[in-house]
Amino acid sequence: MATRECYHCKQMIEVGEPHDCWTTTEGALTRDLSDDLQEAWERLRESAADFGEQRIYASHNSIMFARKSCYFFVRPKKSFLEVCFFLDRPVRAPQIKRVDQSSKTKFVHIVQVRHRDEVEAPLTGWLEEAYRLPDKLAAGTKKKPSKPRARGKKR
Repeated sequence: MATRECYHCKQMIEVGEPHDCWTTTEGALTRDLSDDLQEAWERLRESAADFGEQRIYASHNSIMFARKSCYFFVRPKKSFLEVCFFLDRPVRAPQIKRVDQSSKTKFVHIVQVRHRDEVEAPLTGWLEEAYRLPDKLAAGTKKKPSKPRARGKKR
């Protein structure tokens, strides 16, 4: 039977055979974390789950937290958890390593978490703000009344 090479993982796959090399699990991404990082991850996940209804799922090398779209994600690394969350404003704080504009209305903030005790205010407050951001943006998109057009002179 004919085979093809997967663009991402370079594995040879038979034509027609289902293949999803991007599929992973939370367990697979967090399995090799140190005890401190495991505790930080558990506290981070638990804190986020308390915000309300959402999807929490693994995708490639990140764990995503989403309502209709992703509001934050975690990339487990060897020595820290890289937490990336989206707000409608840039925040300057010692915990935030970097801020980049990710769209016309959102800024991505990157924080490195190394211990369970770091998963507390202000980080949890920013994450909750990110969770509520879609509601805030939806409320701000109400149509503005159009200005009456000036009539031109007839010739």
